Amino acid sequence: ITYLHLMPLFRAPEENSDGGYAVSSYRDTHPALGTMAELRALAAEFRTVGISLSLDFIFNHTSNEHEWALAACNGDERYKAFYRIYPDRTVPDQYQATLREIFPEQAPGSFTWVEAVNGWVWTTFYPFQWDLNYENPEVLTAMMGEMLALANVGVEILRLDAVAFVWKQLGTTSENLPQAHDIIRALNALAQIVAPSMLFLSEAIVHPDDVASYVDWEECPISYNPTLMAMIWDALATRRADVMTYAMQHRFDLPQNCVWLNYLRVHDDIGWSFADEDAARFNINGYDHRRFLNRFYTGAFEGSFAMGEGFNYNPVNQDMRIVGTLASLAGLEQAITQGDKTLLRLAIERILMAYSVILSVGGIPLIYQGDEIATLNDQSYKLDPKKAADSRWIHRAAFDWQRAAQRHDPTTPQGEIYTRLLHMIQTRKATPTLGASATRFFESGSPHVLSYVRDGSLICLHNFSEHPITVPRTMLVAHAPIPATPYNLAKAAPVALEDALTLQPYDYVWLGATP
Repeated sequence: ITYLHLMPLFRAPEENSDGGYAVSSYRDTHPALGTMAELRALAAEFRTVGISLSLDFIFNHTSNEHEWALAACNGDERYKAFYRIYPDRTVPDQYQATLREIFPEQAPGSFTWVEAVNGWVWTTFYPFQWDLNYENPEVLTAMMGEMLALANVGVEILRLDAVAFVWKQLGTTSENLPQAHDIIRALNALAQIVAPSMLFLSEAIVHPDDVASYVDWEECPISYNPTLMAMIWDALATRRADVMTYAMQHRFDLPQNCVWLNYLRVHDDIGWSFADEDAARFNINGYDHRRFLNRFYTGAFEGSFAMGEGFNYNPVNQDMRIVGTLASLAGLEQAITQGDKTLLRLAIERILMAYSVILSVGGIPLIYQGDEIATLNDQSYKLDPKKAADSRWIHRAAFDWQRAAQRHDPTTPQGEIYTRLLHMIQTRKATPTLGASATRFFESGSPHVLSYVRDGSLICLHNFSEHPITVPRTMLVAHAPIPATPYNLAKAAPVALEDALTLQPYDYVWLGATP
């Protein structure tokens, strides 16, 4: 492990914390976790063993229990101006006409009446999270101070949460506006002067073009890759990798000195953030396809292997996101529940093939804790009144130490997944070609296979179907030289490659030379 993102560990309200994303103070940790001095010591210890500490900078909003919000509730006009507060619904209704509802089930609308300030407060996400007013220069100055306080703790990667929402403008969606980029550039300029070893990570789960717009050395040199994530799940459901191939051919390249953070899932929900225009090239209607994917990953589609749940269904546009652990979404829970060995084998290979993509495609691979030991969904959240209304807690379970104890036992699903994943990680670290080198996606001749070349020399192939797929040798040599003694680095096994290469169900190959 060389990078560790600790979920928000700051002081937050006990009742309404949004998993820590409702921050009451950046200067204090949550008392149950320890002290800020201990966090600083931990960051220093991480650095000695080569682990970069990543923390969140939630700069779009604060908790309603933050000292600024409390001062506003006590009538302080200066701090009232830190937020967007309106005396009646006139202006909020004008804004609301073009805004997107983020959490329509738990928090419909973007404004909340707050008696203490005698007004409607802008609350994009939840009523207890008050959006900051960056039209007030004091807000940017104050947030710069909070940012530098985190730099002083020893943070090396600062994850900028909800970057798309920080600027509001009437008549727009108030997302991805030019001023949002200005704010990030201002923060970055200060960080480069005062704390140049701290880098920004962008979290923008929006249209692929808008995601890429934040990736720049002057803004965020690191960005989540939500398009790749969504396309991997799409390909698993459809058994088609051709849409992903096209999307990555046009959307994977980044500016110099910038990098993707590739992942299969994180603490949040899975949204279908592919570009409709990409899907349309394959005669796929984006709206209908998202409905299919929602049905598939909640198990409502006949033949689905997934056991996920929906998150924030919007009855107006039928939009919904998906939650669940990697193992449960990829079919392992269903296979175990049914006691079907064939389904179990397919699920294990499906999980490892997906991991192979994020480890070999280029960028920083991110593993969500528990997925490396194939943790299944945790339904106990429904028994906790504080969590029952938020289905994301299905994959936010306490770490399963009993399951972890079996991670070296290859006769268990968790043991096989862990040991084979560990081999891929070690191989990646020992293979410079899989590091900072160019990635070129190409069409293999089969719509089921995702194919790309790293650094012009190492071919990576992934079969997204349950059936053997044959790729002609001529398709491979057209894109990279074939070693005299071909070898699958990902599985530490020789490759039979005469006239063609046969990929078994959910097979993955990193085609190199025999060590």
